[in-house]
Amino acid sequence: MDSTSVPENYIPILLFIVVGLTFGAFALIGGSLVRPNRPYRAKLTPYESGSPLFSDARIQFPMRYYIIAMLFVVFDIEIIFMIPWAIRFQSLGMLGLIEMLVFIAILLAGLWYAWKKGALEWD
Repeated sequence: MDSTSVPENYIPILLFIVVGLTFGAFALIGGSLVRPNRPYRAKLTPYESGSPLFSDARIQFPMRYYIIAMLFVVFDIEIIFMIPWAIRFQSLGMLGLIEMLVFIAILLAGLWYAWKKGALEWD
């Protein structure tokens, strides 16, 4: 064990955090003092793709939107698991191939179920 104690080893980290927070605070305060502040009605209105608002933005989305979004996330995660598997494919052997085939079969069964239930229809 070396002669320095553990809390002394954290002093550079604490110093780094303090310097970062101080710099951030000075940048925000300096920016608020230097920038022009001339608000007017057109500046304070909400901006949505260049077109004026015609109704309240807080509308209720249909449930299908969330189902399709969840399906997208599920199949996105499938790709995240398949890329490392594909990289290590030769070293995994036959067991790795069978495990991935079972994984893909489960996901395809879920996709088939969602398709038959009409979750992928965008009406």
